[in-house]
Amino acid sequence: MIGENIQYLRKKRSLSQESLAEKIGVSRQTIAKWEAGESTPDLDMSSRLVQALDVSLDTLVNEPLYDGALNPVKGKHMFGLVTVGDKGQIVIPVQARRVFHISPGDQLMVLGDEGRGLALVDAKFILEMAEAIQHGGK
Repeated sequence: MIGENIQYLRKKRSLSQESLAEKIGVSRQTIAKWEAGESTPDLDMSSRLVQALDVSLDTLVNEPLYDGALNPVKGKHMFGLVTVGDKGQIVIPVQARRVFHISPGDQLMVLGDEGRGLALVDAKFILEMAEAIQHGGK
């Protein structure tokens, strides 16, 4: 699926295999192999592709293309990788901040499940849930 998506998105943006290859620093043959499904881009190359093609990583990797249109699963996103800084800080990707309307000063609750990982949830949602529980779900 990723090869078909690369080809579709490249053509949609009127890019040749050679021009896309130049943008991300690989050979034209590499692009051709990805599009043909003979190989797949690694995470670093996928990151470069999403920037060059202006799509989310989730769309590039997981979303099938139908009738020339992206058909994403509504509400599901994968925004890419973040790096944890020395003091535990992360930078939320700009696309994620836009989709979820996250602004400077907003508070997020960090939830954790040792088997599944971490999640960030808008603190307002947690407070609303706590209030609903306190008032018997009313």
